[in-house]
Amino acid sequence: MTEATYKRPESLAKREFSYCPGCHHGIIHRLVAETIDELNIREKTLMVAPVGCSVFAYEFFDVDGTVAPHGRAPAVATGMKRSLPDRVVFTYQGDGDLAAIGTAEIVHAANRGEKITTIFVNNAIYGMTGGQMAPTTLLGMKTTTSPYGRKSETEGFPLHVSELLKETAGIVYLERVAVSSPQEVRKAKAAIKKAFTVQLKGLGFAMVEVLSTCPTNWGLSPVESIKWLNENMKKEYPLGVFVDKVGDLK
Repeated sequence: MTEATYKRPESLAKREFSYCPGCHHGIIHRLVAETIDELNIREKTLMVAPVGCSVFAYEFFDVDGTVAPHGRAPAVATGMKRSLPDRVVFTYQGDGDLAAIGTAEIVHAANRGEKITTIFVNNAIYGMTGGQMAPTTLLGMKTTTSPYGRKSETEGFPLHVSELLKETAGIVYLERVAVSSPQEVRKAKAAIKKAFTVQLKGLGFAMVEVLSTCPTNWGLSPVESIKWLNENMKKEYPLGVFVDKVGDLK
């Protein structure tokens, strides 16, 4: 008899992903969905998806939720969590959203210690709207709005969101991970599960930043994109735990 050892998480809708080939959103979606299933919280989980590629998340997660204006997901999630404190509320945001128009929202949500969870996908570019330069775009990186490469004297430096947020008093768990290898996928899953567990225990704000590829707007193949991420993004955005005030959680 054949036994299934790997199947679609119940918290993922029964539809194919529409993300570009090589994009890591699908991997990250699965890790979030597996976490929701394993913690047995699907019926009480609420998702907030803002503008950007992350807006498609509401099509793929089989949980209740809403779409927020660009950058405002933490504010919307704050209202949902405060009015429904027994629910598990998470935001799923890209860097063009969270690190640009949503900078104030994420900083103040973290500083207030809102009891929500944020999954922050950083691919160093505006993915959905045409590949423009984002706050996280690396120096020298070419985009549609920095065709000669980002220059610090005119466009400033890449914004390190996790390094910024670690200074806020309300954040209790903050880690940067990647999903460009099997080993990293396992570590990312553990980080995401811990971030949700922090909320279940009512301990404060938790965020996981996930480095991701964008082959379409980077102008690279999926394989080349992973190589570029490993050789460039990880140098600019080192992986690791920035804040852990909770230790081991069971």
